[in-house]
Amino acid sequence: MTWRCTGIRWSSGGGPAVGWWAEGRGERTSPLAYGQPLAFAARGERRCLGVRRAGKRTPCPTAAAVPARSGNAQCPACARLDRSFSVAADTHAADPRTYRVYLAWFGPGLVKVGITAEERGPVRLLEQGAVAWAWLGRGPLMAARRTEELLRAALGVPDRIPYARKRALRGLLPAAADRAREVGELHGRAAALPGWPQSLEPLAGEVVDHAAAFALDALPAPVRVVTAMVPDAAVVGRLAGAAGPDLHLADGLVVDTRLLAGWELVTPDAGRTTDAATAPAAPPGTAGGQDGLF
Repeated sequence: MTWRCTGIRWSSGGGPAVGWWAEGRGERTSPLAYGQPLAFAARGERRCLGVRRAGKRTPCPTAAAVPARSGNAQCPACARLDRSFSVAADTHAADPRTYRVYLAWFGPGLVKVGITAEERGPVRLLEQGAVAWAWLGRGPLMAARRTEELLRAALGVPDRIPYARKRALRGLLPAAADRAREVGELHGRAAALPGWPQSLEPLAGEVVDHAAAFALDALPAPVRVVTAMVPDAAVVGRLAGAAGPDLHLADGLVVDTRLLAGWELVTPDAGRTTDAATAPAAPPGTAGGQDGLF
C-alpha cells in the first residue's frame, strides 16, 4: 500500500494540511504547523491520482506516470474525464447547488472575480492564495457565471491570474487597512453596475483578510522555487507559512505542492539538505498588470 501526496488541503476552520491518498484506503491529511521542521524526499515514480468527484476518488486504471514538472497530477485520459463533468470547465451547467461570486485580492492592482459552491465557504479563497477577499452575491450557477462575465467586461477584472504573479507580490503587501480599502472600493463599483441577474442575491462587502491563516507577517521574500521533484530528491527546512498551494520555508525556498501531488513522500536520511531542482523566484517587479488568460 502506497500513500501518495495529493497536495496542500485547506479547511474553512483550520490551517493547511498535506493530503494523502492510497487506493483501497481512501484519503487522510497531515496538519502542518508553522515554525516547525519540514523534510521529505520523493520515492518511486510520480503516478496519476485519477479523478476526484463528489468527495470520492476513482483510481487511474493504468496508474500512469505523470511528468515531474506538470502542475496537474493526472494523466491525459483522467484529465479529460475530469473536465467532462466540471463547473470550472463549463461542462456541468446543470449543477443545482447555490454558488457565490467573490472578489479576491492578491496584491496592489491584482484582483480577480470568481465563483465557488456556497457549501465550500471560503476554502476556494484559501486554495487560491487570496490575501483579502469579499463576497459579491449568491444564487444559481448560471446567474453567478453571468455576474462574473459582467464584472470582467465592465470593470476589466479577470477571472484568472498567473500564479507566479500572486507569489511575487506576497512579500511586498501594503497594510491590512489598505488591502481592505481597495477590495471595498471595487466591491462598491461592482455592486453599482446595472445588469445584475435578478436571481443573484447581492451580499454586503465585508472584507476578509488571510494574513493570520497564511502567516504573512512571518514570510521571507521568495528566493528560489522548487521546479520539479525526481526520485530521491529532498526538501529540508523550516515551514514559515503557506498560501494557496505554496509552502514557504524560512530560507526563502517556496514549494508548490501541486508538484508534490502523485509522489510517495518519505522522511529523508539525517543530514540531508534540499537538493530538489529549483529556480530563482520571479522578482516582484514582474508581477505588474493583470492578465485575463490564467
